[in-house]
Amino acid sequence: MAQAGLALPLLLLMQAPQPYSFSVNVDLVVLHATVRDRKGVFASDLREQDFEVYEDGVRQSVRLFLHEDIPVTVGLVIDHSGSMRGKLGDVVAAARSFVQSSRPEDQMFVVNFNEHVTLGLPGAMRFTSRSDELSRAISGMRPDGETALYDAMVEARQRLQAGSRDKKVLIVISDGGDNASAHSLAEVLKMGEQSSALVYTIGIFDEEDRDRNPNVLKRLAQTTGGEAFFPGQLNEVVAICERIARDIRHQYTLGYVSSNAVQPGAYRALRVVARAGKSKLSVRTRSGYIAGEAAK
Repeated sequence: MAQAGLALPLLLLMQAPQPYSFSVNVDLVVLHATVRDRKGVFASDLREQDFEVYEDGVRQSVRLFLHEDIPVTVGLVIDHSGSMRGKLGDVVAAARSFVQSSRPEDQMFVVNFNEHVTLGLPGAMRFTSRSDELSRAISGMRPDGETALYDAMVEARQRLQAGSRDKKVLIVISDGGDNASAHSLAEVLKMGEQSSALVYTIGIFDEEDRDRNPNVLKRLAQTTGGEAFFPGQLNEVVAICERIARDIRHQYTLGYVSSNAVQPGAYRALRVVARAGKSKLSVRTRSGYIAGEAAK
């Protein structure tokens, strides 16, 4: 099964037994778009002709259009540094609510981190869709030490690509600080520009948390077309995870073959416009990608 990322080397083939699965034999740029009306309600009945996709200001011809609740591979990236003491109970509850809003066919995994990065699921278990297993995967590491957020993101992206689902998502719960990584923010952002995977971030921190960095969490999300959340109270995290699950289920998938001459390594800016009749809608998707490089 071909990876449904950016600049994929394979054409659109819809299979009847698995209507949510697709593969390509051209260099297809894939976008996942969340569309809402002025009241913030999901726009659920749009057609392909209701969308316009622009790359570097040039309109592109849409070759792939899907609006289906397809299974996803999801990675939960959980901060276990000292600042998370007393907060993991709410995080575990949020993970459970996310699973309850998901599909049995979804693949999920956990990456825990403080100054060290570890996989939460035991032994040879790569993925699960069970809330009890995910809960144990999160709570099995004691909050302590410093923060290696960027290293955790690199590890999570590598594990994400091992998943067999075409749509891929990371949910990051952290204060956004990093004081222990070997990798840099620039590396992590570049990986986001080379992949169609969505990143959602949830910022959990106290006012006295000197390491908090909400701007990092915003950049990680916005680069990929995800969204950053900053709950005022810990008990809001459950509702946020339920909202993320709904967001994932209501998205449109658009694909096109770039009309621009491919220059490997060049950044391409993206813009998607959607309309319902004469009403312009709000579209959230990735802001761009790096041309000529396969998704990682």
